Amino acid sequence: MDVSFINPFITATHETFKTMMSIELSTCAPQLKLNAQHSYDISGVIGLSGEAQGVISLSFPKLLALKVVSTLLGSEIKVVGDEVTDGIGEIVNIVAGYAKQYLTEYKLSISLPNVVIGTNHQIAVPSGVPTIIVPLKCAHGEFAMEVALKTK
Repeated sequence: MDVSFINPFITATHETFKTMMSIELSTCAPQLKLNAQHSYDISGVIGLSGEAQGVISLSFPKLLALKVVSTLLGSEIKVVGDEVTDGIGEIVNIVAGYAKQYLTEYKLSISLPNVVIGTNHQIAVPSGVPTIIVPLKCAHGEFAMEVALKTK
């Protein structure tokens, strides 16, 4: 995987949180993911296809997902339900769409978002594709972006 793919996704995540929710993020050092296990409760996942293929996901602890979606919607959400799944799906969709504009040479198409809920869930990626984890922090907590992308 060409690690230069990561920068458009990092930029897109920062800009989405800043413009949509007025949440400033800080990025920790990206790292290679060594197993499929998540330590988060809710993940928004988008498939990427075209001249490059893979997935991007944003994974949150439950309380942070509730806070982020509450901020996005402008009203407090207290339980994980349709609002949270729709909100997390929309956030990852915006991030993928934003990043796509910087990767035009790969003619990427993005799938509809999927949201996975459950402690210790796993996100499958294409075989042989390394996944880069980008830990992110905001005033409300920590979450992670993961990108697995390979060119043909």
